Amino acid sequence: MFVRKAAAVLAVVGSLTLGGWAQGKQLTKEDYERAEKFMGYNVNALVYHGVSRPTWLADGRFWYRDNGPDGITFMVVDPAKGTKTAAFDQKKLATALTAATDGKIKADAQHLVISEIAFSDGDKTVVVGSGTRKFRCDLSGEGRCAEVIVPGGKGGDPGVLSPDKTRAAFIRDWNLWVREVATGKETQLTTDGVKDYGYATDNAGWTMSDKAILVWSPDGKKIATFQQDQRKTGEMYMVPVTNGHPELKAWKYPLVGDKDVTMIERVIIDVDKAKVIRLKMAPDQHRSTLCDDISCRGGSGWDDVQWSDDSEKLVFVSTSRDHKQEWVRIADVASGEVLDMFSETAPKFFESGNGKVNWKYLSKTNELLWFSEEDGWGQLYLYDATNGLLKNKITRGEGNVTQVLHVDEKARMIYFLAVGKEAGRDPYFSHFYSVKFTGKDMKLLTPENADHAVTVSEDGRYFVDVYSTVTQPKTAVVRDDDGKVVMDVAKQDITKLVAAGWVAPEPIVVKARDGKTDLYGYMFKPTDFDASKKYPIVNSVYPGPQTGSCGGRGFEAAHRDWQSLAELGFVVVCIDGMGTPWRSKKFHEFYYGDLGDNTIPDQVAGMKELAAKYPWIDIDKVGMYGHSGGGNATAAAMFHYPDFFKVGIAESGNHDQRDYEDDWAEKWNGLLVTNADGTTNYDSQANQYVAKNLKGKLLLAHGSMDNNVPMNNTLLVVDALIKANKDFDLLIIPNAAHGYGEASQYMTRRRWDYFVKNLAGNVPPHEYEMKSYAAVTAAASSGPEDDEDQ
Repeated sequence: MFVRKAAAVLAVVGSLTLGGWAQGKQLTKEDYERAEKFMGYNVNALVYHGVSRPTWLADGRFWYRDNGPDGITFMVVDPAKGTKTAAFDQKKLATALTAATDGKIKADAQHLVISEIAFSDGDKTVVVGSGTRKFRCDLSGEGRCAEVIVPGGKGGDPGVLSPDKTRAAFIRDWNLWVREVATGKETQLTTDGVKDYGYATDNAGWTMSDKAILVWSPDGKKIATFQQDQRKTGEMYMVPVTNGHPELKAWKYPLVGDKDVTMIERVIIDVDKAKVIRLKMAPDQHRSTLCDDISCRGGSGWDDVQWSDDSEKLVFVSTSRDHKQEWVRIADVASGEVLDMFSETAPKFFESGNGKVNWKYLSKTNELLWFSEEDGWGQLYLYDATNGLLKNKITRGEGNVTQVLHVDEKARMIYFLAVGKEAGRDPYFSHFYSVKFTGKDMKLLTPENADHAVTVSEDGRYFVDVYSTVTQPKTAVVRDDDGKVVMDVAKQDITKLVAAGWVAPEPIVVKARDGKTDLYGYMFKPTDFDASKKYPIVNSVYPGPQTGSCGGRGFEAAHRDWQSLAELGFVVVCIDGMGTPWRSKKFHEFYYGDLGDNTIPDQVAGMKELAAKYPWIDIDKVGMYGHSGGGNATAAAMFHYPDFFKVGIAESGNHDQRDYEDDWAEKWNGLLVTNADGTTNYDSQANQYVAKNLKGKLLLAHGSMDNNVPMNNTLLVVDALIKANKDFDLLIIPNAAHGYGEASQYMTRRRWDYFVKNLAGNVPPHEYEMKSYAAVTAAASSGPEDDEDQ
């Protein structure tokens, strides 16, 4: 007690030095409480009446969750009638659900967690579900619910339902099975699946799932899937922290440069005959045209495989190991014969869109809608599928098509999201367009100068448009396929949020390292900002190349912990540097083959420009932090710019891509090449080689059971720092995965402490205790959904 009081006195006179800085003020518990109140789990609930991830029903209506002052209300909108009503009696449903589970599920009418809703019998019967549990509830009379037995396999996986929902396919003991929904009868479809050579499995690298990866044919009689061969793939190992003998966790995890990596052998299964037709082709790489897994959408989706309408042909795209070449192929279902339609080769890397695979086989006319960046922008093209020849280019000019959301084959119209096509607007704003197959009559359907999140009805007649900016809350409307607003749905109410002291972040535009290219980002200042003071600047970084630092451009009450950190006496910035997506192809591939670049020169240039513009930024006190790729970038910044960056926090960094999953790095840096002198094309990105340059304060953090970025990545840097006799700080979180789970709150507090102490020169309160992880997750499940894409 005496020591702590003495420290407070010394803080007043400023005579004690701490970490090289004259000691500043003692921060209090109240200071941290003020900062914490701006975390998402505290402010999201202060935003009312948003429309997040609306879900269309087959009858042309859609439902959404509305978060209001009294909790969540499920709403149903009928655009044809222009009506918006409560989906059902939530109190009656909650009571019925509680009774149906003998109190094991204690449903709260205002905080129901529901991910699926289906109606029948004039909306008297509703099927609701969350995860693998579903209940059919009759809400007439008193209301009663009965649990629906979900057909599934191992681990409670519900299986992949056929188009008519009469059968579900699932994995059992590395083989594929189907179960009849009505009777529960099970049939084994394959018999030769074994460990590391199983059917429909997706357990390669950091992806681990029991869900079957497959695509049912439209007639529900066939399944397209694969046999995944990992028999020669190398393994990764982890052991948990435990009191006693630990159990070794080993799984297949191919690395950059491995001779043998995970492969897939494509098959078609005749479900009625339990017959496997193996496609007559060599094994394919475990690759996608879009992401670093064969399934980009999560769940059981297989993005690069599509059936013809008559279920007689299978169209798919094969991707080379380095992601530079794509082959569009057509398989004859009966014979297994495979023909190449055409191929495309990109000089550095190919992608089929942003967030969605955009090619589509048009069965009725035997055409192929194709996405390519060959002219420097993401464009759509139309090919003749009979001969693989180009018919015409559809979109043109600057700006990228990002996601094709609907194709009307009869009207020969395409509806798509795009960025960067509206001059004078933020190039990251997403807008919705229509265009004819011929490329004529492209029309902007969402004219507001904002970021638009669009959800199209199944028949394409309507779409929900939720638009906002980082400073303006969300407005939700329904538009028809010509862009006309047919009804207003909701507008977010941020009155209570503003009353709590919230202020919007400031959008910023700075020049890149070349002094010419505009870079975009956000800046966060304390709510009690005083322009007469000097503020240290902290950069929150994620270098890409698959995404950027700042996330989405729509409205959010909280952007990670940026405002909270600013409250502790900092200016916090994020800047999307060169080498990140959504801009031109040239911009995106800027540092291809040199992942050690990490956009850091752009971050330095941008912060220096801000400091020159704003005298209240102290450019002599610069900090940086990031997670995963951001952890890599933070350490790289501290090692490559040791005189500029004074404090860094590198969390779970993949510090050498040769110790990370093969697919990600080989896409962005190319295949491993070893030169005659032993050097490689991966040396420039290996942080352990430059760790000896450290001058400032560096905190390294990692979870000991990280199955995404194995902990060895951080320990390589630790080893190099020790050998270089460097001081640094290390935090290993026992049994934590790539995300820190229950230790997330602890990591956040330690992050704040580290910057407060070492960058601002102040004294953090002793062991401030943030809101519990359980309370945080509970708030997240009952509050409005976060649309932010990172």
